[in-house]
Amino acid sequence: MKGPNGEDLPDAVLFACTFNAVRSPMAAAIMRHLYGRHAYVESAGVKAGELDPLAVEALAEIGIDIHAHKPKTFAELEDSSFDLIVSLSPEAHHKALEFTRVMAVDAEYWPTMDPTAHEGSREQRLDVYRGVRDELLRRIKARFAAA
Repeated sequence: MKGPNGEDLPDAVLFACTFNAVRSPMAAAIMRHLYGRHAYVESAGVKAGELDPLAVEALAEIGIDIHAHKPKTFAELEDSSFDLIVSLSPEAHHKALEFTRVMAVDAEYWPTMDPTAHEGSREQRLDVYRGVRDELLRRIKARFAAA
């Protein structure tokens, strides 16, 4: 499928992390924001967590709203026919590789820091979330850029 600027896009992309509470919902929302009219985008976790308010805030700063996101696991996905699974944590990558054994799906591993592991003031922690957001935005744009 072609994106808005002639990018080669997969028809369906799944972003996956450990809890589907920070990294994968952020990545999916960014991908939807950039290419949502051209590709189906979903996110899941190995386990379901609680949506992190700092992830919501970091995306809101760039005009993307994820406040209604409900974290879900791979097992809770309504559709599992993805062309590409992008794993953002080691646990999620192991799960994605299981999918490649039974389905024709490509799997990529983008090691992405877990911002919940950082301590400090609220502003210091939010800065870490902003860094993850900006890195995901950069990687998505680079990965799916027009040739």
